[in-house]
Amino acid sequence: MAKRSARTLDAAIDEVVRSGNCSGCGACTQLDAGIRMELSEEGFARPRRVAGTATAAAVDRFDAACPGRRMPAARPASAIRHPTMGPVVAAWAASAADRDIRHRGSSGGAITALTAWLLEQGEAASVVGARADPVEPRRTVSLTLQTREEALASAGSRYAPTSNAAVRGALDPAAAVVGKPCEVSAIRSLTTDGPAPLLISFFCAGTPGQQATDALVEQLGIPRHAPLRELWYRGRGWPGRFTAVSLEGTEVSASYDESWGAHLGPATQWRCKLCPDGVGEQSDITAADFWNSDERGYPVFDEQDGVSALIARTRRGADVIARAITAGVLDARPLAIGDLAAVQPLQVRRRTLLLGRMLGARLAGRPTPRYPGFGLLRLALAHPIETLRTARGTRTRVLRERAARAAASPSREVTRT
Repeated sequence: MAKRSARTLDAAIDEVVRSGNCSGCGACTQLDAGIRMELSEEGFARPRRVAGTATAAAVDRFDAACPGRRMPAARPASAIRHPTMGPVVAAWAASAADRDIRHRGSSGGAITALTAWLLEQGEAASVVGARADPVEPRRTVSLTLQTREEALASAGSRYAPTSNAAVRGALDPAAAVVGKPCEVSAIRSLTTDGPAPLLISFFCAGTPGQQATDALVEQLGIPRHAPLRELWYRGRGWPGRFTAVSLEGTEVSASYDESWGAHLGPATQWRCKLCPDGVGEQSDITAADFWNSDERGYPVFDEQDGVSALIARTRRGADVIARAITAGVLDARPLAIGDLAAVQPLQVRRRTLLLGRMLGARLAGRPTPRYPGFGLLRLALAHPIETLRTARGTRTRVLRERAARAAASPSREVTRT
């Protein structure tokens, strides 16, 4: 303990960033007002000290909450635990009853409908979320929403760096927070001593770097520095098209399969490749695409009306969803959690083989976070050959990437935050 208490918060943060295990959630900024999130050279959100002096204060809280240090599985009361979908109190196939919200949302519009209703009814004093930067729509900003209209204007997923856990209202028990699983996990850990906000998450496949968005817009035909009027990643139909509109009205787009599959997905940060929780276990409510699938279980991306899967992880979440259904905010029917797992093969596979990926990283000398309670060993033992292949492949990739970096800049040191 003496050694731990001697570390400064800056040193603890630096260890996570230098190891590549920072998710960019922003929770560390809640522990020190002199730290803020900025885009790194690689295009990811990273903490940087801008004021004040580093101290040993809050290091223990950081170690417990930072997803680059530790990310625990959730075991809320009354929930049944599914090995890959996490804790479940109840689940529904749902969509926004309002046709416009359903059309604009990335999936069935369920999160937008819920947050707009919570604000309208006064059940949430504010909602922490993310939306396109109004000045530069290529960028995504985390912010606090206070009206139904603001919630509706923020509809749709943003496949870009955000730090919702850094928003000052993110720990307010009177708020609702919509965030990636890592952001929600960190907020849950930071609020264990008192009431937490209503936590809403979604299935996440990782955070691409900002350059991936910039490059895709340019490839589609709008110059890199040309001002945009709008940019959205999905929605306005389901699954929706990646679309950018210039100030002059030129519109370019790509299908979801092209935008995510070929450009954004491959550009996700390292920590996301080691994530045990793409399904938002620590939330009260988690939303997911309830895809139609082919005979292999893989999603079919034909344009149609979107449907969200809604999982109540806690009794609090179940109560909110049930009341929203009664109020006519959501159209919903009960959903067996196994049916959701069947159409989310990538989430199932990533958790099943994660132990192999972590083992390969460690064999290559790269540290990994701790993930207590996920049952990763049990999942790995059920698929031993694939686990070993994954370990070998990860070790090879990590060593190859390290060699390439060394060859490109042999004298360059990692920038410290």
